[in-house]
Amino acid sequence: MNISEFDYELPLELIAQHPSQKREDCRLLVVHRDDHTVEHKHFYDILDYLKPGDCLVMNDSKVLPARMFGVKEGTGAKIEFLLSKRVEGDVWETIVRPGKRLHPGAIVSFGDGKLRAEILDYGPDGTRIVKFMYDGVFLEILEEIGRMPLPPYIEREAEFDDKDRYQTVYCREEGSVAAPTAGLHFTEELLEKAKEKGVKLAFVTLHVGIGTFRPVKCEVVEEHKMHFEEYTVSQEAADIINQTKAEGGRIISVGTTSTRTLESASDENGIVKAGSGSTGIFIYPGYKYKVVDSLITNFHLPKSTLLMLISALYNRERILDVYKTAVEERYQFFSYGDAMFIE
Repeated sequence: MNISEFDYELPLELIAQHPSQKREDCRLLVVHRDDHTVEHKHFYDILDYLKPGDCLVMNDSKVLPARMFGVKEGTGAKIEFLLSKRVEGDVWETIVRPGKRLHPGAIVSFGDGKLRAEILDYGPDGTRIVKFMYDGVFLEILEEIGRMPLPPYIEREAEFDDKDRYQTVYCREEGSVAAPTAGLHFTEELLEKAKEKGVKLAFVTLHVGIGTFRPVKCEVVEEHKMHFEEYTVSQEAADIINQTKAEGGRIISVGTTSTRTLESASDENGIVKAGSGSTGIFIYPGYKYKVVDSLITNFHLPKSTLLMLISALYNRERILDVYKTAVEERYQFFSYGDAMFIE
């Protein structure tokens, strides 16, 4: 397949720059795969499409305030850091700007010296491997001086409200540098109502890396190599998911990160195994889903691996038709945009 087969026209004004006023008030495009029809709803209507015995699987990773602004010691040059992923302990792979003069041995200071970073080495794709030095608790200092790492297509600086709205209400495991955005629409009240209806909730963890925003550069889809991300599935979550499958309920994945976790953590028979691992799974048309039955997701970038993933669940041509409809109906796209439910 050629990457051009996953392209579509998107007016720039449809790229959401802010979230909806209330999480559940965003729009919801419901895709019925059985008869190839769509409905236009709001996210709070999702309860009408959930059935007793279904299981919602959500990624509980928490976004780090991973963007920091500091100065290079000795020169005073302004430096921007974006944490990419933890290597081990206080050592991180980091995107740095400008990077030309940040050689091994350089020191960058943040928050008037509350946090300092030494450049240890060069990393992949122009990144740097850095070691942080501080007194106290790293995550507490990061919470104080860091900003939320909004995606590059949100053309504004992170604001105070983003520290809440760019997190899901159920986040708990620190480690992501991008939000699992399909879950941003859920409120605690919606989740409670789903449970009252007989819907099971299961939480998995996949820490989203900055690679989620990297474009596919290969013309031939099959040649693309995915970035690796760390995931964990608890025994409790595996039991809930496997029991749901055994009893004939649907596994409804909330977002592509939950989807990649489930498909990576399962065996050839679709049985989900508890444990931790690193996944570089690439899901595109032709892939046969083992666990996931339905998907709640946002609208994804043209030519992206995420658009390929949802095309594998339904049908590439029909997904592109749905996207064309979403554009015509003026849905909001990407991280802070509207949602889709592929039944």
